[in-house]
Amino acid sequence: MHVPDGFIDAPVSVATGVVAAGAVAVSLRGARRELDERTAPLAGLVAAFIFAVQMLNFPVAAGTSGHLLGGALAAILVGPYTGVLCVSVVLLMQGVLFADGGLTALGVNITDMALVTTVVAYALFRAIVKLAPHRRRTVTVASFVAALISVPAAAVAFTAIYALGGTADVAIGKVFAAMVGVHVLIGIGEAAITALTVGAVVAVRPDLVYGARGVTARPLEIRSSPLAPAAPGAVARAGGPAAEPAAATSETPEAAGTPEPAGTPEPAGAPEPAGTPAPAAAPRRSARPVWWAGLAAALLCAGVVSFYASASPDGLEKVAHDKGIDQKEEDHAAKDSPLADYGVKDITDARLSGGLAGVIGVGATLAVGSGVFIVIRRRRATAESERG
Repeated sequence: MHVPDGFIDAPVSVATGVVAAGAVAVSLRGARRELDERTAPLAGLVAAFIFAVQMLNFPVAAGTSGHLLGGALAAILVGPYTGVLCVSVVLLMQGVLFADGGLTALGVNITDMALVTTVVAYALFRAIVKLAPHRRRTVTVASFVAALISVPAAAVAFTAIYALGGTADVAIGKVFAAMVGVHVLIGIGEAAITALTVGAVVAVRPDLVYGARGVTARPLEIRSSPLAPAAPGAVARAGGPAAEPAAATSETPEAAGTPEPAGTPEPAGAPEPAGTPAPAAAPRRSARPVWWAGLAAALLCAGVVSFYASASPDGLEKVAHDKGIDQKEEDHAAKDSPLADYGVKDITDARLSGGLAGVIGVGATLAVGSGVFIVIRRRRATAESERG
């Protein structure tokens, strides 16, 4: 759904540019609350992974293909503010290096593909998670539904933008019907990719999924022995002493004034004697295995699998050609880039050219994204130390 130069007139392009700049500014501040020392590098990886998977166009109808937008995936994995930044980094790299998405339309693309998809997807995701049972399966199902709806939502947003500033005289009703119709189908692919990715991470490291926080964690019950029932209301707190059990409904023997028989075992979950050391907190697991696995998947998608992607035009390109939206499309300012159209200039072998371009794109997006998110994290740490 990358909008090229010339589809939208200058005033609306400027207006969406202002909206996009505001969204990025707000997201830079909001991301400080979402990123920590582990998730900052992972956020850069999410951006690189989205770049790679966007190269995998899949067929959705006769002569039409679709690809991942990524707003839902990014928001659920690393948070909505960081998600907006992830997709924005991807769009910037695609526009500057690969001539994909117009430079004058960058504001349109960020507003549509980064802001709208992330906000719609994450709001719907949180609503489903709040209402449904708190299980790991709920996170995967909510991811599927949120991603599914986010794509036609972006199609509706593009239609609204085109209604305000489209450069071709085309009936908006026809544009709306065509855009929403084809992007509902693309949304199914988006939902499948998002649910599979989120489900895979939740299965091995649910603590690294922003949207799964508070959903997959289960309190540990305190038991005096493996066969003893859990004390009512007693739960273990990570890194601290056990919580005291909930107040009993009946009085204890001491409270009633009745002496406790000799040899009576202490109730399960009773407070520890003074001086008993609290249980040590479990060591924090490294996120490096997940990071390396994600990077390998991104490189595989961009460097190898992309060669087998559908060559058919994507949903917007197909609708633009059929409905005449592209009448005033302009050449991209970076059309002579060495990586234009996802191929390395002067390399004649299509497989090698496309694969190498994909690998370069993953590396560039990872470097830029990780740099941005690490700086955001350091600013948060600096602010916290100054307050402390």
